[in-house]
Amino acid sequence: MSTGILETAPDREVDTPTTDYAEYKALSSAAVAALVLGILSLLAFLYTWFAVIPVAGVVVGIVALRQIRANRAELTGEPVALAGLFLAIIFGIGGPSYLGYIYATEVPDWATRISYSELQPDESEPGQAIPPSAVALDGKKVFIKGYVYPGSQQHGIKRFVLCRDQGDCCFGGDPKITDRIEVTLADPLSISYSQRMFKVAGTFRIAPTQTAEGLGAVYYHIDAEHVQ
Repeated sequence: MSTGILETAPDREVDTPTTDYAEYKALSSAAVAALVLGILSLLAFLYTWFAVIPVAGVVVGIVALRQIRANRAELTGEPVALAGLFLAIIFGIGGPSYLGYIYATEVPDWATRISYSELQPDESEPGQAIPPSAVALDGKKVFIKGYVYPGSQQHGIKRFVLCRDQGDCCFGGDPKITDRIEVTLADPLSISYSQRMFKVAGTFRIAPTQTAEGLGAVYYHIDAEHVQ
């Protein structure tokens, strides 16, 4: 029998928007990029031209911080940007400083640093095989860096050809005659083959001969007293 009184349905929970969505902030992509560049800035300890990475890291880090601080309601990631900026600054200063120290101390006191550019003939002088700049080095104690041309021997190497760059010596190229120096190591020195750069110091000589690695003629030689 109906009482004539409407029964009230039990209360139902009504879904309401949570505060999580309202408080959501996007992680700044610039902050992430700054952190990545900050980590990659460690490469500045390897080669001087890698110093461009920490420079980029500093710029991106500053941009990220400005964006985040100007849009705090929408962006987050300030600690990430700060970390990237800090790493970029530390490695950006430390890398070049370390390489500068190495450059200043790598040459033995008794040797003079030379480069392959001093061994190249003047193209404006037809028929010139050996330039005067190379002739002036004959008999002098010199220091030069280069890459070892791969031969059949891998360890205990005492005689090898030093090349100007990896493109010639390590990947099947044939270095031109003025880009190769035949090095003979004094006892007890020897090396194991590697694609890394080697540093050699000793007496520079000019004596056209055949190379030990079948590359044909070679003009330049170094009787090395130091190798690293």
